[in-house]
Amino acid sequence: MSADVFRIAQLSDPHCGSPHFVPELLDRAIEEVNELEPDVVVVSGDLTSDGLRAEYELAAEYLDRVACERMIVIPGNHDSRNVGYVHFEELFGERRSELHRDGVSILAVDSTEPDLDHGVIGRGRYSWIRERFGAHEAYLRVFVLHHHLLPVPGTGRERNVVHDAGDTLETLQSADVHLVLSGHKHVPYAWRLEDLFVVNAGTVSTTRLRGKTKPCYNVVEATSERVRVLRRYPGQEQDQILSFDPRTFEYEKGPSLLGETAHG
Repeated sequence: MSADVFRIAQLSDPHCGSPHFVPELLDRAIEEVNELEPDVVVVSGDLTSDGLRAEYELAAEYLDRVACERMIVIPGNHDSRNVGYVHFEELFGERRSELHRDGVSILAVDSTEPDLDHGVIGRGRYSWIRERFGAHEAYLRVFVLHHHLLPVPGTGRERNVVHDAGDTLETLQSADVHLVLSGHKHVPYAWRLEDLFVVNAGTVSTTRLRGKTKPCYNVVEATSERVRVLRRYPGQEQDQILSFDPRTFEYEKGPSLLGETAHG
């Protein structure tokens, strides 16, 4: 792609402090992201295992090594355990963020509820989402949350999708949002819902995996003519999971997207 590509690196669900956490994976992913020199790094939640102070401090040590000046970090349900959002705000700041730059608009919100696994956006935020996206001209509008808005194949019984997912999806479509980035289920996947593309990231640095999935993270490469979403495996290969035209919404989805998950 050309030099004017806008790049977003999305890291999700590192779970620092978990018994399943693999430091070498996060080390390698951060090295690769720094080599990529993205325009923004998005961390879509579950930085910790149980929202404890020591886990937050470990996560902050890792994220301090990310060279990108623009970072968007939101909490996940694990981060909101044990009043962990207090540590989040002290170490990472506001639990919602926005960025408007070079024709790309990104809004990120905290979809968590304290000590609960399910997600919620809340009707009080719908008008804010429409207003903030509407205030800026953009060829690509991106909404970031931790929880998944649509059930993800290969993840078993659906238990904690966003409770107000229907109203949230309607709000995003009315705001002309193109792309949703989330995590939570540790299984990467991509949906198209009308003119909205919904992309889930896997866990970047744990072995808490479903089926035959592997630790991975996402990279979004965007121009006004084409948006590509790549799945990258730390220290290994990458593949394209989604490509679409933000003007016409013509798209291609990677044939290997569900190749690692068990069916049944």
